Amino acid sequence: MKTAEIKRRYLAHFEANGHAVVPSAPLPAISDPNLLFVNAGMVQFVPYFLGQQTPPYTRAVSVQKCIRTPDIDEVGKTSRHGTFFQMNGNFSFGDYFKDGAIPLAWDLVTKPQEQGGFGLDPDRVWPTVYLDDDEAFAIWRSVGVPAERIVRRGKADNFWSMGIPGPCGPCSELFYDRGPSYGREGGPAVDEDRYMEFWNLVFMQFERGPGTGKENYPILGELPAKNIDTGMGLERMASILQGVDNLYEIDEVRPILDRAAELTGKRYGAHSGHVASESHPDDVKLRVVADHVRTALMLIGDGVTPSNEGRGYVLRRIMRRAIRAVRLLGWQERALPELLPVARDCMSPSYPELAGDFDRIADYAYAEEDAFLSTLRAGTTILDTAIAETRTAGRSALSGEKAFQLHDTYGFPIDLTLEIAAEQGLQVDAEGFRRLMADQRARAKADAQARKTGHTDLSAYRAVLDEGGPVSFTGYTEVSRESTVRAVLGGDGSRSAAVEGDTVELVLDTTPFYAEGGGQQPDLGMITVGGGQVEVFDVQQPVPGLIVHRARVVRGEVRAGETAFAEIDTSRRRAISRSHTATHLVHQTMRNFLGESATQAGSLNAPGRLRFDFNTPTGVAPSVLRDVEQQVNEVLLADLEVHAFITSLDEARRIGAMALFGEKYGEQVRVVEVGDYARELCGGTHVARSGQLGLVKILSESSIGSGVRRVEALVGMDAFHFLAREHLLVSRLAELYRVPNEQVADRVEQTVTQLRDAEKELEKLRAQLVLGGAAALAAQARDVQGVAYVGTEAPEGAAGNDVRTLAQEIRGRIDPARPAVVAVAARANGKASLVVAVNPAARGRGLAASDLVKAAFSGRGGGSPDLAQGGGLPAAEAPTLLLTVEKAIAEA
Repeated sequence: MKTAEIKRRYLAHFEANGHAVVPSAPLPAISDPNLLFVNAGMVQFVPYFLGQQTPPYTRAVSVQKCIRTPDIDEVGKTSRHGTFFQMNGNFSFGDYFKDGAIPLAWDLVTKPQEQGGFGLDPDRVWPTVYLDDDEAFAIWRSVGVPAERIVRRGKADNFWSMGIPGPCGPCSELFYDRGPSYGREGGPAVDEDRYMEFWNLVFMQFERGPGTGKENYPILGELPAKNIDTGMGLERMASILQGVDNLYEIDEVRPILDRAAELTGKRYGAHSGHVASESHPDDVKLRVVADHVRTALMLIGDGVTPSNEGRGYVLRRIMRRAIRAVRLLGWQERALPELLPVARDCMSPSYPELAGDFDRIADYAYAEEDAFLSTLRAGTTILDTAIAETRTAGRSALSGEKAFQLHDTYGFPIDLTLEIAAEQGLQVDAEGFRRLMADQRARAKADAQARKTGHTDLSAYRAVLDEGGPVSFTGYTEVSRESTVRAVLGGDGSRSAAVEGDTVELVLDTTPFYAEGGGQQPDLGMITVGGGQVEVFDVQQPVPGLIVHRARVVRGEVRAGETAFAEIDTSRRRAISRSHTATHLVHQTMRNFLGESATQAGSLNAPGRLRFDFNTPTGVAPSVLRDVEQQVNEVLLADLEVHAFITSLDEARRIGAMALFGEKYGEQVRVVEVGDYARELCGGTHVARSGQLGLVKILSESSIGSGVRRVEALVGMDAFHFLAREHLLVSRLAELYRVPNEQVADRVEQTVTQLRDAEKELEKLRAQLVLGGAAALAAQARDVQGVAYVGTEAPEGAAGNDVRTLAQEIRGRIDPARPAVVAVAARANGKASLVVAVNPAARGRGLAASDLVKAAFSGRGGGSPDLAQGGGLPAAEAPTLLLTVEKAIAEA
């Protein structure tokens, strides 16, 4: 049975039993700051399980795309680990419990295939239950499972919790006996290779309270509304129904693996048995390729693009591991054009959108491979130099700082650094690398969290939300209103009042203030409370449904429970709304000219200006930018009506409303239309008609990462002011050049060309001046302990390249049979630098240029044993540098 058919039967079975079919959330569509990707079927339902939101249904079923990043390094080592997998799940929110979940599972698993079930042999299915869960045991007996095949297991195996205070409870897992060739008899407690788990039924029966650690959270008691969360591993069920050994042999993976084997001349499974540890190393690498190519396809399909941070970094790492594995297997050409189409054909029966969007997916994937192959060439050269320096210094390990620099500056993967260093007999300070990476991530996370939460504990926000419910936002239709102060929050949580000079966070029961989101900057303004007044400088939504006003008390006192009058800065709101509507128009127009793949990757809507990031693998031609700008302004002249309305997600898709990749939308969505020209899902504020934008002027287009471009533009009066300044500038240049305005660009270009030519001539003259004395300096070399030494200063302001050339030129004019060291100091911009050149004869005496430079700069500086340099000291230190080198030679 094909994997897509297993998915179809699962959904159909539960839909026929009253479950709402819920689409898979996009892989990056999560609000949990601790997760990069959806990693379980229950993730999109967590707010319902925690009671934070009311579910729109009491029963649900889904097949969720999942990624588990901790498994990346395990891929290939076993036949069961994969980064991407699919989780079939059925859920009950206070509806049925164990007596409903167990029969539903048993029916689907054992029902004959001709009747829509999976047709597993009932005698080979083994359930497990928690030690004292007599209720679940009895229900399994009632559906026909003999007592000897129902296994009681302890907390480690059959009790589930989220690892934090909240719902928890016993679970019941289903295992399938794959037969004696896979291991020992005796059930799951004896051998989990032979008895393979494929389904877990979680009964959220109890609630855990705060404790001293994950294992010590006390159970407070039974929950009144008992929920069901089940997860069936789609890949595992496929391996059972397709009669194959492991997930790499199912129909959605094996063709990718086979194509990789064909490219590299390998044969998967030729050396392996059922146990993963018996696999040949080639099998391990082929598994990495198959898993990672499929994962990359699904991630890019859900809108993730390669980058150096967050989700984009995970994607980049996965892709580069796959490319590296193919090369280690012997294939040196581009691999993804050979493999990605195979992955598409494997997955499109379940996800047809992958076929329709494949051109965009391929553009990003192939560009990333090309970039990585360039990184391999450049990074390997840099790494080779670092390895040579490490050996010269007598160290046995490459520093964590150098490994981090290779990763952070050059995009060179740490696992590749480890591998190449090991080939050269060196270790890497991996702990130092991880520490630097952790520091970088902690800084980024702290910055983002501080922006969102103002350093206040999220539990304080949740308490306010639980007590009063979601804050009502009225800013679509009004700019001021009366309200009530629900809470006053400080950095340490809730407080009763704030006085003049305090910086606080206010929560109102209703507000016209727009909280920052969707790229739109927040509203600013004033809130008057009794005799007090606060100035709002930021508005955020730290937890869904709670709008928090960050403000300074400028007069009087503010207390919770008092009546407030909230009033936004209307001129700022209007300017931001113009920018937001302009962003929609730029987005749509970019798609008109570049194709449907030019999707939004980020935006900033600020007063009078916008920044729009979009996905496209190559730069946008200036002529296309001009056409985009012209078409946008034609829409402004048409003065189209801007209309916003609420509708169902399905209806929004039907009418062609654009949605952002990776966003998780509810059943009801807000659509913003600009006439018939642009239609997009959006929660921001907008103008009433396109003509109110006045003018849109595109300033620039640039790259901000692999496959992501950025357009910056001005809107309204800011655009008019910019054009006025440009006109004055061009007019002034025309006056100076004494030409018409339209000829200014040509004359400026001529001037720049002339200046560049003059600079080149000056460079030649400087080089001649610097090198003119090389022969005389070489002839004046002094003997220092048998070494011909030349220590000299280059002419003031000499370029770095000229200084290096002078040192090499002097070295080349000294008899090669005579050990020689040349040191050239230079002064520029108030700093002294030094270049040292050593010939082979001096190298034979144990002298190295890099050591001499480090002696002059107290351990700093770098280069090779033949040529090295350092700098950064005050210019007056130049003579001292030359003396230090001479002394080091004398003492060598």
